[in-house]
Order: sequence, then structure tokens, then C-alpha cells
Amino acid sequence: MLMTEEWEDYEIIAASRGMKLEKWGNIYLLRPDPQIIWDTGDLKEKYYNLIDAIYYRSNKGGGHWENLKNIPSSWCINYKNLKFNIKQMGFKHTGLFPEQAINWDFMIKKIKQAKRKLKVLNLFAYTGGATVACLSAGASVCHVDSSRGMVEWCKENVKSSGLEKAEVRYLVDDVVKFVKREIRRGNKYDAIIMDPPSYGRGSNGEVWDIEKNLFELVKLCLEILSDKPLFFIINSYTTGLSSSVLENLLTLTVDKKYSGKITCGEIGLPIKENKLVLPCGIYGRWESND
Repeated sequence: MLMTEEWEDYEIIAASRGMKLEKWGNIYLLRPDPQIIWDTGDLKEKYYNLIDAIYYRSNKGGGHWENLKNIPSSWCINYKNLKFNIKQMGFKHTGLFPEQAINWDFMIKKIKQAKRKLKVLNLFAYTGGATVACLSAGASVCHVDSSRGMVEWCKENVKSSGLEKAEVRYLVDDVVKFVKREIRRGNKYDAIIMDPPSYGRGSNGEVWDIEKNLFELVKLCLEILSDKPLFFIINSYTTGLSSSVLENLLTLTVDKKYSGKITCGEIGLPIKENKLVLPCGIYGRWESND
């Protein structure tokens, strides 16, 4: 399992009974997590004086935040030299997946070691954690997401990180349609990152289903990889999908065309209270031998 322990502004304090208590800068949030099926006590009771807000799920779907203290509408946290804007969103989210820091470190290292100008494509790019990381390493990035709100949020993160002058394109678009247009245009990228949802809709209502569409998307992406690609990363939070599936996809596509190596597995975060590890999704990486 990959796991970063280099966060200073983020930490999982404790996890029990389907809930996790996290420190986001100086804000403490109690949120649900389906992976936490063990019981070490009631976190609300144990840490009540510390908690700033709690997210409650609804039996009808969705849920709501209960703010126990005054919380700003947005606040920043740092990961090394990167800065991200955090907000309380619907359905428990905050706009950042801290476990992905281990991938950010990988991307930054590969880009810097390449010592050449690189073009990176970030698909299903959300609020741009990977975009900010790659820009900070000196690459140019094309950031694609079907949600205008998420793309605007990425712009905030890029600005907060002092990267306004970096070379970045922001596109609100359906990922599959965008890749097909890039094939027709003849555009090429040295690295591709994707974090596909289980299900979703594109900017014009296009339906995405990871089980039906991911393999075809990866095959399409082969046609926009440069002659010397650096890496290809797939992340997933889809329940029941094994990291070996991502390894198989990369083996049948990228690795058949280019010389490199594939790694796959889980990503996790440490839990301060008892030194356990919380699993937080899976990854599949292809990287060049350079």
C-alpha cells in the first residue's frame, strides 16, 4: 500500500464506527467513511470539544453538515509548497483527497528528473490537486473536467499556489469527447492522469460508466501519447474494483506500445490514534524506464 506521512496540515486523528475525525489546518471535521467498520468508541463523544463540524448522512441519500463552531466558507491548507482551498461541500466532500499526495510526489519527481518540457493531460481533474503538482514541477497541463465549478476551484488552487503564470489550459468538457477531438487535432501529451468516477455525466449529459467505458478511454488515450511518454496514472474509488484490474488495463494498452514498468495497489492514510491505516482507493501506474 502507498501511503504519505509528509502532511503537516492534514491528519486523520481517529476512525471508528463508520466515521473519521480529520484535521484540516486548524479545522476538525467528523465525516463518514464506509471502510471504517471497526469500533474503538464513539468519536463524537470522545472528541466533542475538538470537533468543528459533523457530516450526517441521510437515509434518503445525501446528507448535511452541522457546524458546531464558526467555520470560514473557505480556508487553505499546505502540502509542502502546494496550497489548496478547502470548503464544505454537499455529500461530505471538502474538495481534496489528501491520500493523493503520494501520487503528487511521484509526478513531481518524474517531471523534474526528465529535464525536458513536458505536456500533461489531467482527465476527470476535479479541483486540480494533480494539476497544481505538475505545474509546480514545471510541466504544462491541460485540465479537463465536466463540472464548471470544479474547474473554477482548480483556478483558485493554482492561484493560491502562486502558479498563475504557469502554462495551463482549463476545459469544461466531456472527457471522452475531448480525447477524440485531440486525436483529430494531432495533439500529443507526455503524461496522462485520470481519476474516473464510477458513474457520471458529461457537460452535455453524456453518460459515463467505469465498467463499460474505462478500457475504451485508455485505448483512445494511446493515440494522444507522445513518442516518449513519461507516465500514465489511473486512480479509482469504485467499490469492488481491484487494483489488478487497472494493472490489466495498462498491460493491454500502454505497456504493449511503450517500454516501461507497471505498479498497482491501494493508497492509504495513517490514523494517529492507533497507528492503523485507512484504505483510500486504488491506483495503477505505468512509468517509463527513463
